[in-house]
Amino acid sequence: MVQIFTDTAANLPMKLLEEYGIRTVPLSYEVDGVEPDYSIEFNGPAFYEAMRRGASVKTSMVNPGQAARAIEESLQAGMDVLYLGISGGISGSCWGVGVQCRELEEKYGSGRIAVLDTRGASLGEGLVVIETARLAKEGWSLGELKDFAKSRCARMQQFFVVDDLKYLHKGGRISGGARLAGTLLQVKPILRGNEEGKIVVYDKVRGKKKALEALAEIYDKTVDDRGTPIGIAHADAPADALHLQNLLRDRGAEGEITHVCYEPVTGAHVGPGTVALFFYGKALRSFSLATCA
Repeated sequence: MVQIFTDTAANLPMKLLEEYGIRTVPLSYEVDGVEPDYSIEFNGPAFYEAMRRGASVKTSMVNPGQAARAIEESLQAGMDVLYLGISGGISGSCWGVGVQCRELEEKYGSGRIAVLDTRGASLGEGLVVIETARLAKEGWSLGELKDFAKSRCARMQQFFVVDDLKYLHKGGRISGGARLAGTLLQVKPILRGNEEGKIVVYDKVRGKKKALEALAEIYDKTVDDRGTPIGIAHADAPADALHLQNLLRDRGAEGEITHVCYEPVTGAHVGPGTVALFFYGKALRSFSLATCA
């Protein structure tokens, strides 16, 4: 058997984690210097309202030692491990876990652990995790699961629109000039996760309504199978997320659509009001497994 691991940036609801036996390691955060109680379900509306009021949010990557201890428990139980992590283009978490896994391989032998940088975040990571975990429950081997996950990551399309560019600017993910132009002109940039898992500008439109329509149009032109799963993540913008879903259905989307509120660590960087779309299209990326392949 293979145990699937991921991090909390995959944005998967507890129900799905339990259904597919997925284990997670957390990315941590603080709001105005206070770390939350992670045993309590995340309150998205309260978190994003605090951000709107100007609360200071600080985020941290996965603790590699904590991840290694959890992974070692599965190895000791006789299971192989596949770890699917947040994009290395926006976080060092996957690299840190990979370093720890090299040490575990020295102790437990090679070929029992694989670490994959998904080049994704939120459901761009999470949809791949769900599909891979489903196959793990069917008894697929580590090598088979590794190859499957790589193929799905290569096809994952990640597009999103933000309400305010200041959060991306604060995190160093967009230039000050781009932020100023967007603020003055009410320009809504359509952003995407590129081949390296970094955030880049794809297009620019005026206003949120046109931005959501642009996301649906991108889906219509880029999707290669309208029956595959779709993910929509929003940062306390449920009405916009529902509107986007309706636009996708109008364009022939037939796959299951998973809705989530952006988890706090990724959400802190994109900011309140963000709406993101994740789906499978033509392959954009080539992948190498991080450190433990």
